Amino acid sequence: MDNYFIELNNIDCSDKVEQRNGLSYLSWPWAWSETKKRFEDAQYEVEKFNGLPYVFDPLTGYMVYTKVTINNITHEMWLPVMDAANKAMKAEPYEYTTKFGKKTVEAATMFDINKTIMRCLVKNLAMHGLGLFIYAGEDVPESVAQARGIDKTMFRKLEARCKEKNTDIRKVFESFGLDVSKPSDMTQAQYTEAMLKLSGMEIQDA
Repeated sequence: MDNYFIELNNIDCSDKVEQRNGLSYLSWPWAWSETKKRFEDAQYEVEKFNGLPYVFDPLTGYMVYTKVTINNITHEMWLPVMDAANKAMKAEPYEYTTKFGKKTVEAATMFDINKTIMRCLVKNLAMHGLGLFIYAGEDVPESVAQARGIDKTMFRKLEARCKEKNTDIRKVFESFGLDVSKPSDMTQAQYTEAMLKLSGMEIQDA
């Protein structure tokens, strides 16, 4: 049996991942087009409840659901509607307290719900393999990370970031057990990890 999961899981989409507020996002148009190029029969469904594309609870907020079918295999995924701080959005604005003071979560709009549906679709595609490494806290697929090292441009970017952070680039390489004189030995996964650490960010569940 043809293992479609491996084919999707091995697609290198590391250069398509965007970072916003410390979270990793993959463009839904790109993710869907790459899937359809390989599997014309791929289908997705936005689940509806009483005609609405979401479930709402006054206490917990909004939740959306999608289903994706590839090769006659269906996976379901769900995602809460959240603001930029990953706080659940509800029908009315509400406040919460942090160590920096009170913050306000605005009421959810249809724009927020639509955006969450498309993010849910991308996460649903990850269940079939595409970009799954993002949600595993990794940076590139294992097969790609093992096969490809960083190029000269990436090395210069890492070098510049180290200078910005007043960090010795040799120590960055040594943290991976590598020699800075052989930059191509650093995999793209290690490069991305180093850049994120230097930026003080961590990949989280999107």
